[in-house]
Amino acid sequence: MKTLLKSNNCGELNAKNIGEEVTLSGWVSCVRDLGGIIFLELRDRSGFFQLVADPQINPDIHAVFSKLKTESVITVKGKVTKRPDETYNEKLATGEVESYPNYVNVLTEAETLPFVLDDENVSEDIRLKYRYLDLRRAPMLHNLTLRHKVVTAMREYLNGQDFLEVETPILNKTTPEGARDYLVPSRVQEGKFYALPQSPQIFKQLLMVGGIERYYQIAKCFRDEDLRADRQPEFTQVDLEMSFVNQDEVITMVEGLVQSAFKAAGVDVQLPLKRITWQEAMDRFGSDKPDTRFGLELFNVTDIMEASTFQAFKDVIAAGGTVRAIKIPGIAGYSRKEMDDVRNLAISFGAKGLAWITYMESGEVKSPVLKFLSEDQIKEIQNRADAQNGDIVFFVADKPKVVYDVLGRFRLYFGKKLNMINEDDHALLWVVNFPMFEWSDEEGRYMAMHHPFTSPNLEDMDKLRNGDLGHVNSIAYDIVYNGTELGGGSVRIHTPEVQKEVFKALGLDDATVQEKFGFMVNAFRYGTPPHAGLAIGLDRLIALLCRTDSIRDVIAFPKNSGAKCLMSDAPGEASLQQLRELHLKSTVKPK
Repeated sequence: MKTLLKSNNCGELNAKNIGEEVTLSGWVSCVRDLGGIIFLELRDRSGFFQLVADPQINPDIHAVFSKLKTESVITVKGKVTKRPDETYNEKLATGEVESYPNYVNVLTEAETLPFVLDDENVSEDIRLKYRYLDLRRAPMLHNLTLRHKVVTAMREYLNGQDFLEVETPILNKTTPEGARDYLVPSRVQEGKFYALPQSPQIFKQLLMVGGIERYYQIAKCFRDEDLRADRQPEFTQVDLEMSFVNQDEVITMVEGLVQSAFKAAGVDVQLPLKRITWQEAMDRFGSDKPDTRFGLELFNVTDIMEASTFQAFKDVIAAGGTVRAIKIPGIAGYSRKEMDDVRNLAISFGAKGLAWITYMESGEVKSPVLKFLSEDQIKEIQNRADAQNGDIVFFVADKPKVVYDVLGRFRLYFGKKLNMINEDDHALLWVVNFPMFEWSDEEGRYMAMHHPFTSPNLEDMDKLRNGDLGHVNSIAYDIVYNGTELGGGSVRIHTPEVQKEVFKALGLDDATVQEKFGFMVNAFRYGTPPHAGLAIGLDRLIALLCRTDSIRDVIAFPKNSGAKCLMSDAPGEASLQQLRELHLKSTVKPK
């Protein structure tokens, strides 16, 4: 006869169950001995339930409870009884009831834990080393439960829109562009390597060639790059692709997906979402992932400074640069040290210098650059800034990319410092009409801003062919949530001729294209439908919905900032036999 370990969950019992005989199993959350009577909180995933052992009523149970260590796993049986009114706990769903069990079985006894589970000051390294214990904490359970609910809602939505969930290969071929690949040596193909996929991009486009028409996947992706709070070497995307659609149709589909995901997290999203162009986002917010929960928008003063006598700014403008400004309200009383700190902050962000005009509470206007400006110019700056007494307007002059980056980061810094951001707001929008290419100083050439399969605007094809890459726009779109890019996508190139032009612009010759992308380029020769898609960073989405700064808090078993699993100690060394089988020789001496 099989032994029943659980008839009910701990957190589901209430007054309706009074008088019922139940069997519960779970972890001992805490044991309290109050004057000889022992109160034990039993915990499982559903919540807590109070057990009572009275030496006068159930002495055998009392003897066992008195020796139990927290986090031991037990099974108990007994009737559900009503708690005395004076012990009613309204904070617990089970706060009206308890049980004096008549049976207990210690399934496993826990040793002393390396940290106290409800201690919020435990270091992250300790939590990651003992992740299986960390997962028992309520915040981690909440995060993983929310992740499950959101993924379930997204799957249900896409299934309802006639998508097919299709898995794509994990062992892939290394390709140029993008981040560094994780390489996997082949044992049976000597000297050859697989690459773990940075995304399913190529394969999902080939699924469109194959006639699938609507595909999605909760896809594992891998990138060998330096880590920070919102990056992991392995991460998860909600990936989708559609045939015979344009940009508007993809955006509408994804808006429904996002609305379903947020609804699962208890957030109501009103559709349609606002759209702004990439250029507008940069001009107003200094970022292509703008946080629109607060103001502090940038404004252009290039024309004013060009007409001024401020030679430093005029030289920047003559060299193709720009001068832009931002108004920070209510800080005109900053001390000299505080202003020095602001200047140093701007320099740390990449500015060569910082200029400003201070509008004192007294009405006086102060600035190191006033002598270079006429009264009309000073007045025009104040009008554009809508500056009031007590405000400061800051100016940065440089290449547009530098100016946007510095003032965009300035905006976020002061938005947080001045408590201008309502953390309960949910600001979603689309950024569209991205540049096709961006210049890389490191590479000394233009790189694809998204990826090389993004379609250029058809009206920009002459610019693409003529090498005017800085003025070619793409049919690309990003969805942004509270200043974080949730996901991005594009209309894809579906003709070999256009794809060849893009590869040529990226400096990829025919031989390289054939070696790296030959199977994809060849597939396009046999009838490729127009198609488009998008990928949403699932880990990032869940982290934002859980109000945590790190995606490690929403991944069951993450790596640390050094791409190491502190729990399993991965990555580890391979044996000499394994290396021989893979035709490899290590130059690193074993520790």
